[in-house]
Amino acid sequence: MIPLSILELTRIADNTNPRIALDQAQDLARHAEQLGYHRFWLAEHHNFPGIASAATSIAISHVAAKTKTIRVGAGGIMLPNHSPMVIAEQFGTLAHLYPDRIDLGLGRAPGTDQLTLRALRRSPNNAEHFPQDVLELQAYLSKDAVHQKTRAVPACGTEVPLWILGSSTFGAMLAAQLGLPYSFASHFAPQQLHEALAVYRHHFQASEQLAKPYAMVGVNVVCAASDEEAKFLATSQQMGFANLVSGNMRLSQPPIDDIESYWTPAVRRHVMQMLACSVVGSPETVRKGLQQLQEKTQADEFIIVSDVYDHQKRIESIRLIMQAWRQ
Repeated sequence: MIPLSILELTRIADNTNPRIALDQAQDLARHAEQLGYHRFWLAEHHNFPGIASAATSIAISHVAAKTKTIRVGAGGIMLPNHSPMVIAEQFGTLAHLYPDRIDLGLGRAPGTDQLTLRALRRSPNNAEHFPQDVLELQAYLSKDAVHQKTRAVPACGTEVPLWILGSSTFGAMLAAQLGLPYSFASHFAPQQLHEALAVYRHHFQASEQLAKPYAMVGVNVVCAASDEEAKFLATSQQMGFANLVSGNMRLSQPPIDDIESYWTPAVRRHVMQMLACSVVGSPETVRKGLQQLQEKTQADEFIIVSDVYDHQKRIESIRLIMQAWRQ
């Protein structure tokens, strides 16, 4: 049985606020830890009214402070938005506060729109330097960093595990060449999943961090007592993606009975493509769906997005997912 982890989007619902969303993420992590989930990651998004984790390292600390054993990290930090030294300082600090529990997943996309990218004082061309920035960041975290004239204090020697995140063969090739674990964002961009995994495994070169390929696959999973209830709960995520596709950014909304009334056929096609890597249903349906996906991808780990509007039902969803997977 491969490990299950959680990618938390820190959704701000229409009946909550950012503080509640962050506290709910913390509470979900506590339950995930008790249930046996391996990691709990938070993602960097900017100018998204419905997501509260823009200051990702602070959100990670908020979660890690109330958990004890589960690994907590970034899924991911969009490195072109930042100086590698600053990220090293932030995650080096986290590594000292929460030893042997911090992961640092790195993405090349900005995680926002072009106007916001300019507000971040970053150039779109920064993405072209992503491989070099990863190496620079890795150097700041290494044991040898103590000999550098410019040090990212207190990151030196923490060796925070790095991951490459991606949704294309570019990230797969980079992860392979650097000998780093790879996480594919199939929870919203599944089109190149199998091709990217093949590239990663074929070209992998062992490194000090990793001796053999390790691939994690993102998958949307909503689980409830019945298939019908799970499909109903999943409409909140479907509406969120429909809003994203339509450019109508809104807070997370409660599920609805008739999702077909919410979108046009064109928007529906786009959303279904984005959510193609999803398993929605009863525990038995989820167990079979995850088994089939694992057989197809040979994933070493799944990272689950269980995007449910009601907090208690989301906790119940991750409980049922783990229960089904262990069976």
